[in-house]
Amino acid sequence: MFVLALDTATPSLTVGVVDLDPHAPHAATVLAQRGQTNSRGHAEVLTPFILECLAETGVARADLGAVIVGCGPGPFTGLRVGMATAAAFGDALGIEVHGVCSLDAIGVGGDGDVLVLTDARRREVYWARYADGVRTAGPGVCAPAEFGLDGDWRAATVDGGGARVLAEGAPTPATLAAVGAPLIGTPPRPLVPLYLRRPDAVEMAFRGA
Repeated sequence: MFVLALDTATPSLTVGVVDLDPHAPHAATVLAQRGQTNSRGHAEVLTPFILECLAETGVARADLGAVIVGCGPGPFTGLRVGMATAAAFGDALGIEVHGVCSLDAIGVGGDGDVLVLTDARRREVYWARYADGVRTAGPGVCAPAEFGLDGDWRAATVDGGGARVLAEGAPTPATLAAVGAPLIGTPPRPLVPLYLRRPDAVEMAFRGA
């Protein structure tokens, strides 16, 4: 099955066409991929990148069997770009669209205890913990200090609990396909973005007379 995989949840946009056997997802073949690291340029390049990948592989749009898209956690604008594009392709082609946690597509290949961190801005990080590639906690958002990480958390190798840190990683078409493979052939669920951002303003409690 040919699958379109894409993610815009991190500054590193990624998109690719993957030849995927849902029963052997880790043997998926990436036929073409594109990417760029620019948190503000996703909207302009995503669709052209998709069309370039299809042209490079010779895979027609009608040959695609499913779309797998990262649903965050990530910033509002970035997530909207990727998820809206995935939904539009799926609707136009009448194919499945499955959303996956973007952090899962980073932690899926990890061995042992792994803490995945990506930049949530405002001096916070998005995080999730994994044991041999399986998520055991998260996703969430917090300050790096909550993991015992001070200063440049991107340079950390282990956190306060002894887990190996994967900082500022990004999903790839292959890992997105691997995470989304078990969903192929099941009824697609609504795409729900994982913003996780705590509100800047808190509503005042009601004051009775």
